[in-house]
Amino acid sequence: MTFWNRKIETMSRDEIEQIQLEGVQATLNRIYKNVRHYRKVFKAMDFMPEDFSSLHDLAKLPFITRRDLSLNYPYDMFAVPLREVVRLHMASANFDEPIVVGFTRNDIDRWGELIARNLVAVGVTKDDVVQIALAFGITTGPFGVQVGAEQIGASVIPMSARKFEDQVKIMRDFRTTVLVSTPTVAMGLAKTMEAMDVSPGSLAIKAAILGSEPWNADVRSFIEERMHVTATDTYGLTELFGPGVAFECPARNGLHIAEDHFIAEIIDPVTLETLPPGSEGELVLTSLTKEALPLIRFRTGDLTSLDYSPCDCGRTHCRISKIFKRCDDVVILKGMSFVPDQVGRAISRITGGEPSFQMVIDREDSEDRLTVFIEVSELTFFDEMKKQNILVARLHHEMSELFGWDVPVRMVEPGTFDRNRKVMDNRTLG
Repeated sequence: MTFWNRKIETMSRDEIEQIQLEGVQATLNRIYKNVRHYRKVFKAMDFMPEDFSSLHDLAKLPFITRRDLSLNYPYDMFAVPLREVVRLHMASANFDEPIVVGFTRNDIDRWGELIARNLVAVGVTKDDVVQIALAFGITTGPFGVQVGAEQIGASVIPMSARKFEDQVKIMRDFRTTVLVSTPTVAMGLAKTMEAMDVSPGSLAIKAAILGSEPWNADVRSFIEERMHVTATDTYGLTELFGPGVAFECPARNGLHIAEDHFIAEIIDPVTLETLPPGSEGELVLTSLTKEALPLIRFRTGDLTSLDYSPCDCGRTHCRISKIFKRCDDVVILKGMSFVPDQVGRAISRITGGEPSFQMVIDREDSEDRLTVFIEVSELTFFDEMKKQNILVARLHHEMSELFGWDVPVRMVEPGTFDRNRKVMDNRTLG
């Protein structure tokens, strides 16, 4: 087994917990001094940073949510002056409730360290050529991957979200050895290779690191068989760093959390009670080393479980199980997260009201597809077919613009779907 930082990645549990204790104490002091939100919350509960003397005290602290971050838009959650922030991102392309994420120079370096651990764990070296097929934009996605690969000394191809034919051509011509993308993109590339009559044996690619959306064993098999690669999972959240929070090692028995940078908890999303290892619940993460935007007990919304048992790879940091479900109304599709309210607001802009709708997600030929069904009402029905077609065309355009890919819109009779169920996810992910 190979390690980027063997000493850190194989620490004893006592060493990990000591680092975590010191990390929380330092973070609490910094946010109490510099972040008004935390100072207000801590004063309300009569808590001072020096009261934190044990990791067990973490359960006494309040959670923070994406709503809290949005309410403090843009910079009120930052724990450093803006002049120390060298990178600004957003947690998603949703400008209705935006969340701004800042990085100091040290944050960028630490992010690169996290990604380097992930890459080296699956065999990436300075001799590799890493093709990043993730969209470079306002969200963090590929930026940390590039920094981490460059720390290792690997060659980086920042392909971004170019069309599949271009990706395959570069993969062939540049002798790509490692692909970093979403599972959906990897499947698309596999199909395009077949359509272009490009044999996997003619390529140098050996590994695919996939994240940003849930995927199961069937998807893994599809990609590995069609591309002749080893496919591993990676997990991250823009609010914390992005990719690199956790990664799948060659043992493929869960994803290792970088416990010297994060404390992981599992809670019951309803009662908010902390659950023991092995129990499925909502993942809560506390950042230990983030300077610009440190978060205490951040509710991720992702459902998983924690495993502290020894791993065959030799890493001692705990593992989370693969994530297929969420406990909130966030839907992840093609690497993008969204909530039904975003769709509702887009429909309202066109119709001038709030007609009932349902988003239906299906997986066809290993590809996720979204269709928006809208109930016919006085807001959405016209006697003239021309006007009706114009409305549907406008809705289709609005949905496709919102998501960034073609989203069909269907007008249906009242009673066709349950009005209380905004999302019908027909994918089998578990």
